[in-house]
Amino acid sequence: MSKRTWNIYLSGEIHSNWRERIIDGASAAGLAVSFSAPVTDHEASDLCGVRILGEEQHAFWRDRKGAGINAMRTTSLISGADAVVVRFGPKYKQWNAAFDAGYAAALNKPLIIVHEEDHDHALKEVDAAANATARTPEQVVEILRYVMAA
Repeated sequence: MSKRTWNIYLSGEIHSNWRERIIDGASAAGLAVSFSAPVTDHEASDLCGVRILGEEQHAFWRDRKGAGINAMRTTSLISGADAVVVRFGPKYKQWNAAFDAGYAAALNKPLIIVHEEDHDHALKEVDAAANATARTPEQVVEILRYVMAA
């Protein structure tokens, strides 16, 4: 195994335990890896701007305040990552995940996309920009195990 610690950013849907499955799998595999992620508490993420900077009457400005603050975290962590994993879940349209994938691709970061077959057509351009498209968190762990091998 590689002696250096890899920094992996885990972006995407927040309604399942996919992050924990990758973290637990990497730990069980003995991988030298650290993980970072966006704020995954949906309410805290959505309302951080108005909670810190004050209330807004219009949803656009409420969302804009929160997006700006969240972007400080997201862009910094993606910029410092050795690789980025972006999960698209089945239930919601995850525009933020698509943006993160595009940002990572623009920075030429190694990129792993995770989604079910139902999203193959909708995500064809995102998949084309990725180094790998996986179906499960366990496949992500196996990809990391392979690329981190000495």
